[in-house]
Amino acid sequence: MLVDLFDFDLPQELIALRPASPRDSARMLVADDAGMADRHVSDLPSLLKAGDILVFNDTRVIPAQLEGRRGEAKVGATLHKREDLRRWWAFIRNAKRVRDGDRIDFGAGVTAIAERRDEAGALLLAFEGEEPVEILLERAGTMPLPPYIASKRGTDTADRSDYQTMFANEAGAVAAPTAALHFTPGLMAQLAAAGVGHEMLTLHVGAGTFLPVKADDTADHRMHAEWGRIDSGVADRLNAARAAGNRVIAVGTTSLRLLESAAGEDGVIRHFDGDTAIFITPGYRFRAIDGLMTNFHLPRSTLFMLVSALMGRERMHQVYTHAISSGYRFYSYGDSSLLLPEGR
Repeated sequence: MLVDLFDFDLPQELIALRPASPRDSARMLVADDAGMADRHVSDLPSLLKAGDILVFNDTRVIPAQLEGRRGEAKVGATLHKREDLRRWWAFIRNAKRVRDGDRIDFGAGVTAIAERRDEAGALLLAFEGEEPVEILLERAGTMPLPPYIASKRGTDTADRSDYQTMFANEAGAVAAPTAALHFTPGLMAQLAAAGVGHEMLTLHVGAGTFLPVKADDTADHRMHAEWGRIDSGVADRLNAARAAGNRVIAVGTTSLRLLESAAGEDGVIRHFDGDTAIFITPGYRFRAIDGLMTNFHLPRSTLFMLVSALMGRERMHQVYTHAISSGYRFYSYGDSSLLLPEGR
């Protein structure tokens, strides 16, 4: 499909630079069989059914943005995927000044050797020393805010907590599963009281989620792989819930993508441990989920293509037109939507 089909005009003033406070006070646009309704995240317990299962991503964002030097040249690095204990693939700013074998000094006693590039231009960095890389990043790195926020303001201490969900446990992401930023312990207690369950999976979100689609046709776009895991017990409970007629609702596109990666043609979710580069566009047949809670996404992005696959492209353009005209806040720190396809 032509990427132009997923374009729309977004006023820059609707890009959220800070999250709502309290988190569950964010607005939420509900799209379902009944049409569209303007609600708030705090209304979620009254909008879901007893027996529904929300699936969260428990990945934890690491301070993966680094600024350093190779000699006199300034070099920026955004880690996006772990290769092994000491090596990470990174997107590099000022990459032409770095050759294979060069040492980059990121300050605070943190250095790395540029080993090699992949076919997409990412650089494999081997961190020197014996300290765990996570410790090095805590010392020298900053939170990797999305470029559409970072271009408007600097990263500060508030982002250390703001850009982390309440479920964050497994360190390794370089971008937050932002749909879950809206949840609070109080909201989770209300959902439990309403009979709504929840499960956890892990998908370490990579910086590739922010990369623009440069191809003219979706068939020519290459997704970056991300590592994820679904435990067999989680898979069994989700399968049992669906077999009993209950709904599985992914909280965020990261949870959805991993669930769909783990589901077979028979719709059964299985244990998963490995990389996924699944790219969901209109025409895809969903096998594992019955709904999605997600923030509002970039024009022409793979994530807008995903929600268009779930709800229909024309319907999503209508949803986004309403969101824009109603002043919903967009992207990582923005408002939410609850998308329930027809008949679900």
